[in-house]
Amino acid sequence: MANFHRVHSNSSTIILIAITLMDIVLANITYWCIFDIEKILVPQEIITDSVSGALYVTMAAIISLSFYSTIIHVRRINITSVILRVTRLTLVQTLAIVVIFHLALHKPDHIVSFAISYAIIYFAITLLARMLERILLNKIRRSGHNLRSVVFVGSDPANLDIYLQMKELSSIGYDVKGYYSNNEIKTAPERFKKLGTRSELVKAMREGCTPFTSDILMCSLSTTDDRDDVNTIIHYCDKHIIQFYLVPRIYSNLSLHLSPVAFGDYTLFTNHTNNINRLDNRIVKRTFDLVFSSIACIFLLPIIPVVWAFIRIQSPGPLFFKQERTGMDGKTFLLYKFRSMHVNKDADRIQATKDDPRKFAFGDFMRKTNIDELPQFINVLKGDMSIVGPRPHMLLHTEMYSAVISQYMVRHFSKPGITGWAQVTGYRGETKELWQMEERVKRDIWYNENWSFKLDLEIIFRTAWSVIHPDKHAY
Repeated sequence: MANFHRVHSNSSTIILIAITLMDIVLANITYWCIFDIEKILVPQEIITDSVSGALYVTMAAIISLSFYSTIIHVRRINITSVILRVTRLTLVQTLAIVVIFHLALHKPDHIVSFAISYAIIYFAITLLARMLERILLNKIRRSGHNLRSVVFVGSDPANLDIYLQMKELSSIGYDVKGYYSNNEIKTAPERFKKLGTRSELVKAMREGCTPFTSDILMCSLSTTDDRDDVNTIIHYCDKHIIQFYLVPRIYSNLSLHLSPVAFGDYTLFTNHTNNINRLDNRIVKRTFDLVFSSIACIFLLPIIPVVWAFIRIQSPGPLFFKQERTGMDGKTFLLYKFRSMHVNKDADRIQATKDDPRKFAFGDFMRKTNIDELPQFINVLKGDMSIVGPRPHMLLHTEMYSAVISQYMVRHFSKPGITGWAQVTGYRGETKELWQMEERVKRDIWYNENWSFKLDLEIIFRTAWSVIHPDKHAY
């Protein structure tokens, strides 16, 4: 099977989470500083209950960070930008503190004096922390860690400009492999290496080869005659989960569905902007996943013996069905379900059908009511899956459909889910025709690009309704 795992590092997520946690710690340090010198700064009654006060401050910090989290990639970050973002963060956090403390303590006069003291101290220590974070991040990236690999296509001067900005702004963390072009970039420095011709690259892509591995591809082609090549490159990036950017100066000559993204002095165009992958959205989604799946697993414990008894009576064999599926970034993971079929050798290659002879009676009931999916809450706790997301497919289906649906692998930019937008909008069960899978893929991509917590809740409620009123396609 083809290797669908794209070059990717989890270090960015780790760094962002560490910085977010540090911001919450800084908020609490500010609070305790005021608490220790409360007699000078504010009346004692405003923070008599120190533990409650710390909890209120933590809530305010989380609220403000959802608006102004730290940016470690893409944008040019200078001292002015940092000061402005810290100022906005401080104002939003202080406002949140005023509202929360007012609702909890009902002492508006005292809250104002506390908030002013808090804003001054928090701004100072957070600005200092941001400077130290930048210095540390620069050192980490200069040592070759936390980098995104980049390949350029085309000889347009814009490619060279962007390359030079990447090298000048080392803190944004890009590792440029080189460029493909039919022509040399004459003024390019020696380190900006030519990897081959564009013609060779496009030919290799069309023949199904893997000419390079990278996280990002930046394309700068100059004429409308290159449209077919650009489409080939985009399809290749979609299939191999590579982020594609098109340099703007030639964008007007091409009819492609791309979204603008700011980079330094340029506006680039990317094939997919995943709203679901913003840090604040990831934190909200993962927090909900952990809380919801933890509760679900507790309720699952007394159900397991009952399910085991029915399965044991009707079909001797293991309680759980375990199967390798394709997950986020094309990585393989082991999915858990209650076994709903007799043990058979075709489980990894043949999809369940309406009157599938492999199913036993209780297994058929579990599939119609989604009970067989409950063990996937374990996958959610492990971090392989989310409550809501594109449904994970068998490895054989991933290989098969990725060969005939150009954007099939794009659905893997996010974690797979127990339920998804495609499933609650009529595309559940067996896919007899290719168009049915194409519609699923469209809905999965739409979900990734339009994610909101409200949308997740809607999908969960619609899934719950389908348990009460089983879908005719559920088998």
